[in-house]
Amino acid sequence: MKIDVRYASHPDDLRGYDTRTLRDRFLVDTLFEADQTILTYSHVDRFLVGGVMPVAGPVPLKSAKEIGTDSFLERRELGLYNVGGPGRVTVDGARFDLDPRDALYVAQGSASVQFESLDRSRPAKFYLASTPAHARFETMKISAAQAKQRPLGSRETSNERVIYQMIHPEVCRTAQLVMGMTMLKSGNMWNSMPCHTHERRSEVYFYFDLPEDARILHLMGRPEETRHIVMANEQAVISPPWSIHCGVGTHNYTFIWAMAGDNQTFDDMDAVPLSTLR
Repeated sequence: MKIDVRYASHPDDLRGYDTRTLRDRFLVDTLFEADQTILTYSHVDRFLVGGVMPVAGPVPLKSAKEIGTDSFLERRELGLYNVGGPGRVTVDGARFDLDPRDALYVAQGSASVQFESLDRSRPAKFYLASTPAHARFETMKISAAQAKQRPLGSRETSNERVIYQMIHPEVCRTAQLVMGMTMLKSGNMWNSMPCHTHERRSEVYFYFDLPEDARILHLMGRPEETRHIVMANEQAVISPPWSIHCGVGTHNYTFIWAMAGDNQTFDDMDAVPLSTLR
């Protein structure tokens, strides 16, 4: 297991960040290595994000000093998506087979979690997001067909997309974690534009389904003091509650968003007029 620790930053500090510092603070550039669990521990809402790509055999989810408990989920809940080939997650002896884009919510207090690929020639890639939890709910598999779907945007504004709310209060009960998947339609490049902030919760974006030679331009920062991070396929970015979070790609793509904080209401956001962006 590899764990990288990131500390929270004040929004005023962003003014002095060069490209390297911005990427060091907010970009998660490596998520998948064969038979490894790679995690980033962010002090922004105590988010843990990462990836597991089992190839040679099953990979267990273990705890570590940075997590501070005997088992990974002793005081946490976990949401995950399979973004690779067919895979299986075993939780306390219960098996869940996940096709590409299937999600799994794993309840707080689960003692044993193990990941494996069902086809080694096409290994599964499990993207993970975990937050502290005060209560235990039901471990549940959610497919895109079971999600609450919200079509948004238009071709005229280049952001026609469908939001699949999967680990979401109307689909799956959680302590605080909310996750979903947004798929842009072909020919559309912008997400979450016009942009917004939500002081009551933070967010992590994970971009995938992007060709290797394509890039995402992710915008962040306060509306009047924006910055950008250039991102490649299968990378994630941490978005503090004071920051906008939107992006545009050189090719259409899919992204998974994970949210944590005081409020699980999806529409609880503060819209930012385009005229105020600087």
